[in-house]
Amino acid sequence: MLDKELAKARQKLEAEYRQVHESLGEIHVAFDAVLRAGPEDDLSGLLEALEDKVHAARTGGVLGSGANGHKRALAALRELQGR
Repeated sequence: MLDKELAKARQKLEAEYRQVHESLGEIHVAFDAVLRAGPEDDLSGLLEALEDKVHAARTGGVLGSGANGHKRALAALRELQGR
């Protein structure tokens, strides 16, 4: 019984991790846009877009739970492991 619970918790953790990890690509693209910006580019808008990508990675946006979900899944796994 505990083995099944551990396996399920581990599966949830890995799913949450994949979701966050996939969103990192969007953060890198937005960050690169800020780095490539010149004096006549809209830095405020570019930084806002970067903030939006980071926020979505942290919260999961509309469809997921992001890094917050990963944090909860990690805590659940550690509790089952007795840590």
